[in-house]
Amino acid sequence: MSNVTETTGYARSAIQKTALVVGIVFLLVGIAGFIPGLTHSTEHLQGAGADSQAQLLGVFQVSVLHNAVHLLFGIAGIAAAARAKASRYYLIIGGLVYLVVWIYGLIAVNNPQMNFLPVNDADNWLHLVLAIGMVLLGIFVSRDTSTNRPGARSARA
Repeated sequence: MSNVTETTGYARSAIQKTALVVGIVFLLVGIAGFIPGLTHSTEHLQGAGADSQAQLLGVFQVSVLHNAVHLLFGIAGIAAAARAKASRYYLIIGGLVYLVVWIYGLIAVNNPQMNFLPVNDADNWLHLVLAIGMVLLGIFVSRDTSTNRPGARSARA
């Protein structure tokens, strides 16, 4: 009998559940970016660029592009939850992408010509927290899948 290293079934392991939760949160944030009341000044929501004056929760600058990125990250997380390895990659690579977005934001926040996403200082801090959090989750959430399936052997056994 071979070692079981991949969980079968949707969102069965801890890492898959983590990717699913992160994906759902991104999806909800992407949707919230279009909802008046949750997003202030939705009448000023632009497709992209620093001219978009809409702010999610009155704090985070958003645009249609910014919301679309959240929606795509959400869909990716929900899809990745089908496999443990994909879930881990989603969290780690997604975290690294958000680290790049944080670096971009540090440069773009005071440069309207470059700020196509758009981002503000609050977005930048959130992107840094997301980057660190996603990478740490991807690295440290348990790799042991044996508790999820009766009779399955741990990959570490």
